[in-house]
Amino acid sequence: MRIHIFGASGSGVTTLGKVLSEELHIEYFDSDDFFWLTTSNPFTERQDPEIRNAVVSDKLHSTDSWIFGGSIIHWGENIFPAFDLIIFLYLPSELRMERLRKREYERYGDEMITSPERAKKFQEFMDWAKDYDHNTGIANRTLKAHLEWLSGMNTPLIELSGDYELHQKMDIILNKIKQTI
Repeated sequence: MRIHIFGASGSGVTTLGKVLSEELHIEYFDSDDFFWLTTSNPFTERQDPEIRNAVVSDKLHSTDSWIFGGSIIHWGENIFPAFDLIIFLYLPSELRMERLRKREYERYGDEMITSPERAKKFQEFMDWAKDYDHNTGIANRTLKAHLEWLSGMNTPLIELSGDYELHQKMDIILNKIKQTI
């Protein structure tokens, strides 16, 4: 089974992907692990797209079953094997932004307040994340772009729009998987 989970930053993709991975006993891959270089200051240096795409393609083609989490809409053609299921998560902006503020504070602590550089990066990130719904041109990862990408896919789809509890998402997904197997 090849599952792709995506949505806006803060919509719960990584959490759902990891829990679903444990439940189904298949590997979870996160787009951030390919998109960003591993540095002492995370999420600041992008991987070369050609290298990223080659690594992703090799990893996913080397196994029959996996879950891939994160947006890939501008990564290029013929990188990903055909998906068996796509899961699209949508969470209203206010809830996402609240989750992101909490996550970033847990990640960086008081440095978000005491470091002008960290505070600036945090504000830039939040502006980028908020643009998902408002489409002002800051981000190329937007609701509009995701919906356009989905419209071109001919794959079973689960759209989870709203603030579902994790166990509710899992029930919906596992029932859909049972129906498609």
